[in-house]
Order: sequence, then C-alpha cells, then structure tokens
Amino acid sequence: MLKSCQEHWNEEGHFKRLDEALTFNQRVWTIFQDELIREDNPLPAELRGDILNLSVFIDKRIVEIMNDPSPDKLDIIININFNLAAGLRGSSE
Repeated sequence: MLKSCQEHWNEEGHFKRLDEALTFNQRVWTIFQDELIREDNPLPAELRGDILNLSVFIDKRIVEIMNDPSPDKLDIIININFNLAAGLRGSSE
C-alpha cells in the first residue's frame, strides 16, 4: 500500500490513500509489537529487541510523515517492510 501511494503520489486522492496505508502499516507493526513482548515468543531475545527497536523507528517515521507528507519519506518504511517480510519468508528477494 505504501509503495502504491508513493508511485501514485501526484494523483487525486493520494492523501486519503496515504492515511489508509500508514494506518494499516501502523496496525501491522502494533501486532508485531504485541507478539514480540509475549514471554512465550520463540524468537531469541536479541532478535525480538532488534525488531522492537525497528517498530519504534517505524512509529516515529509514520508520525513524521503524517505531519509533513512526502513520497521520499516512505522509502525507509517500504524497505524495512520488504526486508522484514523477506526475512520472515526465509528469502532474500
């Protein structure tokens, strides 16, 4: 969703799509946060901490983008999301 917003930034309705994409992304990261703080989470503590630190960065970046929208500010969130998804799938695509 974020990539689509970035690619269609100059089209009508992009602020609404951006809000929806950022809200969805924030929900996904909140789910990660909830799972990572569970004591029965099977991931190593160091990895959980690293992902939690990423989630804090993502939260801050989302607020920054909401306050001052710009398509280039989406790059880092898009890259983190793609890399994390690839890691969770066990690939480097």
